[in-house]
Amino acid sequence: MDRMPKWADVILIPLLSVVLALIASGVVVALIGENPVEAMAIMVRGAFGSAYGWGYTLFYATNFIFTGLAVAVAFHARLFNIGGEGQAALGGLGVAVLMLSVGWPHWTVALLAATLGSALFGAAWAAIPAYLQAKRGSHVVITTIMFNFIASALLVYLLVNVFRVPGSMSPETATFAEATHLPNAAQFAGFLGFRSSTPLNVTIFVALAACVAVWLLVWRTRLGYQIRAFGHSERAAVYAGINPVRITMITMLISGALAGMMAINSVMGEAERLVIDFVAGAGFVGIAVALMGRSHPIGVFLAALLFGALYQGGAELQFEMPAISREMVVVIQALVILFAGALDNMVRMPLESLFLSLRRRRDAADTPAE
Repeated sequence: MDRMPKWADVILIPLLSVVLALIASGVVVALIGENPVEAMAIMVRGAFGSAYGWGYTLFYATNFIFTGLAVAVAFHARLFNIGGEGQAALGGLGVAVLMLSVGWPHWTVALLAATLGSALFGAAWAAIPAYLQAKRGSHVVITTIMFNFIASALLVYLLVNVFRVPGSMSPETATFAEATHLPNAAQFAGFLGFRSSTPLNVTIFVALAACVAVWLLVWRTRLGYQIRAFGHSERAAVYAGINPVRITMITMLISGALAGMMAINSVMGEAERLVIDFVAGAGFVGIAVALMGRSHPIGVFLAALLFGALYQGGAELQFEMPAISREMVVVIQALVILFAGALDNMVRMPLESLFLSLRRRRDAADTPAE
């Protein structure tokens, strides 16, 4: 018997965790001599108070949806893929190779190719840690961390020695052809007030489609059932005829592909070329997004929106309150992760006791007196 309703686990607990994190953040802001209410108002206004703020919030959220889904899929098989940084970086390489080597006639065709290329490169980078876990017993946490650093070094080498424009000192590729440039929010939603300066682009629709695809995969397919069964009990899954090597490999390939697709938004949609460190920590934020979203696509979307708002609102807060540095904004983000992840039971256990008590009272009231 479940101790609490599903909605409470997916929505109520993360919501209360965020509230507690914001209260703790307010205390920290007050300790440095600033008004926490005013700081919170600046963050909310910066993230949601204008089309400009919404554009950046949704742009960041798009990145976090991809990396959050990547971690969530792996979580369902009890695999801790923290290699999203490296897989996204290789996804960016896949996008750049395709955009620079083929003369695409239209952005729609280029977007389809970039989606497939980024997914393929991200999956390929995840395949090696997956094989080492499935066949050699090397823990996926260790190998994916190592591959993050290898991917970073590889990307720097390629941008400096292979893809750099001759005569340029910038370690970046040439700008992609104009036909491949993705429409930004000013072009498809200009009536909402978005300007051409917004980085938000059509990749957000790819991210939403990925949410739907992951939901269908995990909860409406045989493979999804096998992934979840393997995650709940490997021994029981093996007894039922599920091949652990196959499930580990497939799950990590899907996870790596989703992480790699993050590059569409940053490389093709915003920069329109491959640059160093375009991932900017989104792979690690995806871990928090998946934890807060309870590895469910709807939860991942909402958590990604929250972290997108924290990124954009934090940038505005730094600008309007100079006493609050970038490090302070990182502390606020860390507190959200802390309460949503490490201190989850602090909220969960009292709520479980409350719902269990309410259920017992309801059952007692429904039982006829003898």
